[in-house]
Amino acid sequence: MHSFDRELVKRALAEDIGSGDATSLALIPASTMAHAAIVARERLTIAGLALAEICFNEVDDTIKLERTTEDGQSLETKTILLRLEGPARCILTAERTALNFLQRLSGIATITAQYREAIEGTGTQLLDTRKTTPGWRALEKHAVACGGGKNHRMGLYDMVLVKDNHLAALHNKTNPIGTAVARARERSPKLKIEVEADTLEQVEQAASAGADIILLDNMSPEKIREAVQLVSGRSKLEASGGIMLTNIRAVAETGVDFISVGALTHSPRAVDIALDFEA
Repeated sequence: MHSFDRELVKRALAEDIGSGDATSLALIPASTMAHAAIVARERLTIAGLALAEICFNEVDDTIKLERTTEDGQSLETKTILLRLEGPARCILTAERTALNFLQRLSGIATITAQYREAIEGTGTQLLDTRKTTPGWRALEKHAVACGGGKNHRMGLYDMVLVKDNHLAALHNKTNPIGTAVARARERSPKLKIEVEADTLEQVEQAASAGADIILLDNMSPEKIREAVQLVSGRSKLEASGGIMLTNIRAVAETGVDFISVGALTHSPRAVDIALDFEA
């Protein structure tokens, strides 16, 4: 786990605890010990166990933790993820923050697994996007990987992606895509270059310019299939925009290399995970 992840946990705990856990301090003697378990309340794919562990140990490093699962595992309802033993007051204080991390990240892993399963056997790879929670990108992309997806670029620095606004800002009416690819190749010769295309004309321009990947933006499966035939292997093709569980299989069956889905990280449902004290 990266050091910044620990700092994120510290900030999250400070946000929740503030001047102290008023309820636990009032009700639970410091000497009271407890056994507890974190449990899946629905079928899910787990992600974020290390962050949950950090939450409890930041509050009290004497809390004993025993993992019974690992990130990336698909779990049935009532599966125990983590067992805890230690001061009851401290377990209660860390509970909500630990669950917030687990529920959010496992939600991403779970929906990613559903999308991945929907295109299984097609040869198309599922990608995430940069539509992530600010400050959480590495964590959320880890969760995507736990669900079987692949990470697209981490940021603006590790890949060139020429979008419509870049082309508009070029003020080049003659050959904007060719100019953009040439400039990017000269400036960043070691980086892959991807070009967004809205039309088949732009697809051809990008392929002719030597783009490594062409992003087919909001195209129908029929139009994507035409693009696959047009490019004929000169560039890799990525479909994006309007992708849902109900249509991703049809898009994958067009023969595209990649499908990117912003919904994996920008709007996943938090899964149901709970902490239960044991008698």
